[in-house]
Amino acid sequence: MLKIAFSPIYKYELPEGHRFPMAKYELLPEQLLYEGTVTEDNFFHPGPLDEDSILLTHEKEYWEKLKQQQLSRKEVRAIGFPMSERLVERGRHIANGTVQCALYSRQYGVALNVAGGTHHSFSYKGEGFCLLNDIAIAANYLLHHNIVQKILVVDLDVHQGNGTAQIFQNEGRVFTFSMHGEKNYPHRKEASDLDIGLPDKTEDRPYLKSLQETLPRLLDEVQPEQIFYLSGVDVIWSDKLGRLSLSIEGCKARDRFVLESCRRHNIPVAVSMGGGYSHRLAHIIEAHANTYRVAQEVFF
Repeated sequence: MLKIAFSPIYKYELPEGHRFPMAKYELLPEQLLYEGTVTEDNFFHPGPLDEDSILLTHEKEYWEKLKQQQLSRKEVRAIGFPMSERLVERGRHIANGTVQCALYSRQYGVALNVAGGTHHSFSYKGEGFCLLNDIAIAANYLLHHNIVQKILVVDLDVHQGNGTAQIFQNEGRVFTFSMHGEKNYPHRKEASDLDIGLPDKTEDRPYLKSLQETLPRLLDEVQPEQIFYLSGVDVIWSDKLGRLSLSIEGCKARDRFVLESCRRHNIPVAVSMGGGYSHRLAHIIEAHANTYRVAQEVFF
């Protein structure tokens, strides 16, 4: 069964005047239910992640600042959200969603989190709308509990996974792969184990060619026991923060290639949604929904 993490707190309402597409977290499950891709039985509702699991990844000083709402103005500005206790709680639910997706993926082959992909969160700070790094937290959870010993992060959000790269820079059991817009945020990039920076306006064919030449080689070389896939849809042409030019069908082909590769190699994959900032909300929902449609087709 396809397991999908979703909690009502994902739909957190930002203060009026703060523009961020939070609506997608409510509309995506509704669309999947409406079209019959999933039923209510596919969803599970993660609670807040325990502090011990958070501290496997994030420094205690940073976590205490988040918890006590004591970040400086500069730190809050780097994150980009007005801070609140409920926003931090939302991050805890999202992180636990990805932890549980990792565990479910080991049972069913794949599991998806409606939110997550918070890859700009470092061990000691947040930035770029990211407070807690859900994929890093889930990866460290699996390693800490000796569930796996080798992990591959496949980060295909349009922005480089700088926080994830920093967290795992000295961890040989986690291989970080990021394929992103070279000239896009963050302007100062960290070093992943493998970075592929793409030029502005990259379209379907060269994008997919690069992915198809890279991922099979990584699966052979890394031999991962678990994959975390960040399936951001900010790679599509209409994304106002993306700068790449994939079609929605090209983005779907990307998801299909990644998920079929995981299936073919019998490697569990936990998927986090990542970014999507198109001017038309319908484009965001359609591109994200394709990830779930493909997961159903490939694995079930």
